[in-house]
Amino acid sequence: MALKVKAQEKLQKIGKYEGTYRYIMMPELYTSLSQDKVIKEAALRSGVSKGIMQACWDAAGEVIKAWATEGHSVALPGLGTMRFGLRAKSVAKVDEVKAGLVTSRRIIFTPAVDLKDELANTAIQITCYDRDGKEVKRVTSTDPGTVEEPDNGGNTEPTTPSGGNGGGNQNGGYDGPNGD
Repeated sequence: MALKVKAQEKLQKIGKYEGTYRYIMMPELYTSLSQDKVIKEAALRSGVSKGIMQACWDAAGEVIKAWATEGHSVALPGLGTMRFGLRAKSVAKVDEVKAGLVTSRRIIFTPAVDLKDELANTAIQITCYDRDGKEVKRVTSTDPGTVEEPDNGGNTEPTTPSGGNGGGNQNGGYDGPNGD
C-alpha cells in the first residue's frame, strides 16, 4: 500500500515565490468510511457479531468523550492518545480572566510510535499535474521515509522523492501556498 499524493502546478500569489509557478504537494483525499462499514469490518476481523461490535463501539465512544471532557488524555488502541485543549488570549490581571478569552477549543491527537513508524515506512506515490490539470509525471518513493531539510544550501531538487509528513504542520494540514 502507498500514500497517494498529488503535486499540482500553481501560481504563487504571496511569499518569496510570488508570481512564479511551483508544484505544491498535498495528499489525495479518499472518501470517508461510514461508521457502519468500519463496524462491519471490525466485527469480521474480531469474530464478534456486528451487534456486539456496535454496542462496544458506542460504549467506547461515550467513555472516550466523557473522560476527555474531564481533562484526561485517552488511549485509542493502536493509534495513540487524544485529549481536548484550547487556545485563549492572555491578560495582565487576574480580575480580567474570563471564559470569553477562550478563542478556540481543540482536539489534540498524539500518534503512537508504531503508527508513526508505519507511516514513515509507507511508500509514497506522487502524481504531478501541470497548471492545466494534465498529468505530466508519476513518481513512487523507494526511500526509507527520511525528511529532507528544505533550502539547506545543497541540491534543492532531489532526484529521489523523500517521504515524510506530506508538507505538514503538526496537525497534518497544509503549511501554506509555498510549502514553507
